Amino acid sequence: MQETIQNEVSSARRRIGLTLSLVEQIVYVGLGTVLAICALASLAGAFKNIAYCLWHRDLIGQIVGVLDQLLLVLLIIELLYTVQVSLREHRLVVEPFLVVALVSAIRRILIITAEMTKLPPSSQLIFQRAMLELGVLSVMIVILVGSLILLQRSTSAGDRGELV
Repeated sequence: MQETIQNEVSSARRRIGLTLSLVEQIVYVGLGTVLAICALASLAGAFKNIAYCLWHRDLIGQIVGVLDQLLLVLLIIELLYTVQVSLREHRLVVEPFLVVALVSAIRRILIITAEMTKLPPSSQLIFQRAMLELGVLSVMIVILVGSLILLQRSTSAGDRGELV
């Protein structure tokens, strides 16, 4: 009697686990599809902006915007890679998240520096806040690069660098 109840509970747990795994895979496929569409659309927009800038001979003036778009595509691709690894290996890998954070910080630095050239001379408070943000972002970049280096060293030493 006791064995039958335990077998039924074990069978129910297995079915629930398989159902949740299937739902997880469906969500990952949907997320990957949306990310792929966003990446392709962003890349097409970047090509369109480059062509427009080249046509109007204003690439130098718009280079920060174009670079910002390309970094956004890179972010989306890194997120897509993370989804792909999670779907394929059923584990969460840390490294792509660190790369996404690193590219995001670099992207934000580019935006801040591009906006700084457009500030009126009388905006001292905005300038101070921007400098503080640039300082925090710079420290964050150093920490993220250090984390990536440590993760790669530990991965080459046998640790896989994964979250379970």
